[in-house]
Amino acid sequence: MLKDTVNSCMEYRILGLAAEAAFFTLLSVPPLLLSLIGLLGYVDAWTGADTIQSVQRNLLDASRTVLSDRGVKEIAEPILRDVTKGGRPDVISLGFLIAVWSGSRAVNVFIDTITVMYGLDGVRGIVKTRLLAFLLFIVALLIGSVALPLMVAGPDAVVRIVPWSTTLVQILYWPVVILLSVAFLTTLYHVSVPVRSPWIEDVPGALVALAMWVLGSFLLRLYLTSTVEGPTIYGSLAAPVAVLLWIGVSAFAVLVGAAVNAAIDRVWPAAATAAAREANERVRQAQVAEYVARTAAAADEADPDMPAEFPERWSRFLPPEDVTARLRAHHAKSTHPKNGEEPPDEEQ
Repeated sequence: MLKDTVNSCMEYRILGLAAEAAFFTLLSVPPLLLSLIGLLGYVDAWTGADTIQSVQRNLLDASRTVLSDRGVKEIAEPILRDVTKGGRPDVISLGFLIAVWSGSRAVNVFIDTITVMYGLDGVRGIVKTRLLAFLLFIVALLIGSVALPLMVAGPDAVVRIVPWSTTLVQILYWPVVILLSVAFLTTLYHVSVPVRSPWIEDVPGALVALAMWVLGSFLLRLYLTSTVEGPTIYGSLAAPVAVLLWIGVSAFAVLVGAAVNAAIDRVWPAAATAAAREANERVRQAQVAEYVARTAAAADEADPDMPAEFPERWSRFLPPEDVTARLRAHHAKSTHPKNGEEPPDEEQ
């Protein structure tokens, strides 16, 4: 099973697919932030000016890791002032559309790859796949907006919000986070497969993905500590590169977990996936047979005594003795001409 998993990872080039998913995920972040900032203009009466100013300061501090001081003053500050000054429906709508397109494109990479790993490519149509990717991105966006800040802040932030539950939070915080992460990954694997199988069968891949994500994040932190922090060749791009690498590690872990589930399903197949693979294989065989029949029909319309210009082209469709017989017939016709015809000149 380990060999099958490694072969799947190499065959479907999941490292490149993880990079593709990471790129589109990172591409969705700036327009999403702009749309959320534009939304603050409508709720400033509820949040207060201090909240908006705090958001502006944090974003400007983050932009200084990418832009120079002049770039911050001439680009970032005017954009933030323009966006947060009153409601901006154009920024909200356009930014949200770009973020949804880019984010759903990243989710589509996961869905397509998982489907192909199970040998069920072509079972679900393109339109259904894109709609599923869109819905999953919206769900992930809603869950991530709550879960990610809590995961980054740690249990201390929850204790400050609910001070009476200090002991309970300290005990249950990380187990609950792990269980929710496994449940989310399992659901992603479960809905990505075109046919329904028991939800519990996708748990092993989720556990592997979570373990690889923790290990990869730890190793990436060691790498970034020694290469990105302080003087670095990346310069002002150090922060975006670090974020892109972390997203890439996360996407790689998710795809490896999917490969594990697919390998398990090939060894101990579920009834639904096995039946779907057999049906998909029958469709492929029918398509191949139809192609061979069309090719043979086109060949029959030509002169049967005239061999193909390159007979090896027919070796995939005709038995070897059939190709040899055609060549011999053509050779006999050339060496024994009909009455009244002169034999062809032999080469000197």
